[in-house]
Amino acid sequence: MSDALFEDLPVPAAEQSVAGLALARKWRPRSFASVVGQDHVVRALQHALGTGRLHHAYLLTGSRGVGKTTLARILAKALNCETGPVAEPCGQCSACQSIDRGRFVDYIEIDAASNRGVADIQELLEQSRFAPTSGRFKVYVIDEVHMLTSHAFNAMLKTLEEPPADVKFVLATTDPQKIPVTVLSRCLQFSLKNLRKELLVGHLSHVLAQESIPAEAPALTTIAQAARGSVRDALSLTDQAIAFGGGAVSEEGVAQMLGLVQRQALIELASSIATGEGAQAISQIDQLLLAGGAPDAILDGLARIFHEVGVHHVLAGASAGKSARATMDEHLEADVEALAGLVSPNQAQLFYQIAILGRRDLSLAPDEATGLEMTIIRLLAFEPSQSMAPVASGRATSGAVAPLQVSRSTSVPFRSPAPTSPVASPASRSGPANAGPKKSAQIGLGALTPINWPEEAKRVAANGLSRQFLQQSSFRRLETAASQRLVLSVPIDTLAEAALVKRVEALLSDHFGEPLDLKVEVLSGESGTTAAERDAARAQALQLQAEKSIAESPLVQALIREFDATIVPGSIRWIGPVEETEQTPSKENPS
Repeated sequence: MSDALFEDLPVPAAEQSVAGLALARKWRPRSFASVVGQDHVVRALQHALGTGRLHHAYLLTGSRGVGKTTLARILAKALNCETGPVAEPCGQCSACQSIDRGRFVDYIEIDAASNRGVADIQELLEQSRFAPTSGRFKVYVIDEVHMLTSHAFNAMLKTLEEPPADVKFVLATTDPQKIPVTVLSRCLQFSLKNLRKELLVGHLSHVLAQESIPAEAPALTTIAQAARGSVRDALSLTDQAIAFGGGAVSEEGVAQMLGLVQRQALIELASSIATGEGAQAISQIDQLLLAGGAPDAILDGLARIFHEVGVHHVLAGASAGKSARATMDEHLEADVEALAGLVSPNQAQLFYQIAILGRRDLSLAPDEATGLEMTIIRLLAFEPSQSMAPVASGRATSGAVAPLQVSRSTSVPFRSPAPTSPVASPASRSGPANAGPKKSAQIGLGALTPINWPEEAKRVAANGLSRQFLQQSSFRRLETAASQRLVLSVPIDTLAEAALVKRVEALLSDHFGEPLDLKVEVLSGESGTTAAERDAARAQALQLQAEKSIAESPLVQALIREFDATIVPGSIRWIGPVEETEQTPSKENPS
């Protein structure tokens, strides 16, 4: 990013001459104009100061190092400036300079992490009743306010709602979720955002240019990424990089300092993955690990590169895309463009996903190096299916995601697993309702008898109410006068409804492979044997066998003798399949 956005930032003068002062302190904004990346908050505060519509309590939220206490100090200066209250403090009067140096009596900063009790808050509230000593307003800044106890919050509610006219409260926190809603409702809340990488890079470039410290653009990009949107963290890392590099900020020095991997090495690794050179990719991984690269940093770097490739594909050929990538150095853009010629948009999406999932699962691996190597092997092995719908106008034509296929030939051989037969789930084993292949008839229609009907009824591929019909039905007779007519009996009228009988008739015709007519009789008293009755009898026999096996077990007999134990009736259950009745249950199956 160009320094044009930062040309108007005032250079701090109060502490510029102090030797050895950290950059985060030396370049701490001392006016609204020098605040970077929080325009939405600055504009609201300046409008309130300019129009005189001031609130008595402000709540500033946001992650670390984004400017919460800095904005509180600038607000205090604007309120107490000798020319004010003004939308921009002069920075030259005694009040402004005293606040900058931390010597202003009416500006009180409190760390709620170490002053979190109700006694501390009560003391503060007692002092707030007195008029300001030298300023126009007393400004109380409570940092990390979420650390206060619930009693402390309750103690300050009344004062926070109706403070004296010359008192302002500014609360700052990184965790607003822990603040009671009774406090939130009494404050004007502003949420400070993390700075974008491009804005941080521009700010660091401006600071280092003012400090006359040489810096490489890729190094500043790395620092901005590591800072994750925090200006203070970025400046602290820059201080560390200057010390590490002996007065200069270099890409290699920053990478070594942070335990990262140089971008060129990651580009080469991504190229090996894109071209399917497995042996070379594994060798590059070994070299990176020997050089001190961290596995999580390697996967983070790969994910960033594949993200850049994906963005390059989306913006390729568009003037908006060229302007959007204007902040990227030419050699970085050339690397991405070359890699984009090897990686399709679908591959970039897949590679990015595999990299971030591998990064997440490193803690589950036997060790991080093993997890890294397996992630690289996964990147080499999988690619999007050729049947995936193409991307048009930036959107996929279908919401479905095609399955992954192992289809790349590499120097490290990868073999697709042989297809295996599916394993039936417990639900599918319970009956034909969820069964896969249809069972064929074991006997012909003419061979049906009351004895073999229950077993044959269970073989019919039916589900729902049709299956209940077959389970509860019994064979009566087969009439073959004009056509094949099968007469069955059921115990209740519900199972004899015409629509259900028609469905079962079609299922039986399909099962036996010949047309038949189905006639149903409702016989609740003298119906023959049904499949349900036979299953119940089998289950009872197996239960008795299980109880007998447990009772006769030598181990159980020994427990009864030694501990005067008894077998609780009804606690023994047969856990094997009910259908296998002809086999005698072994002593290992019951429990």
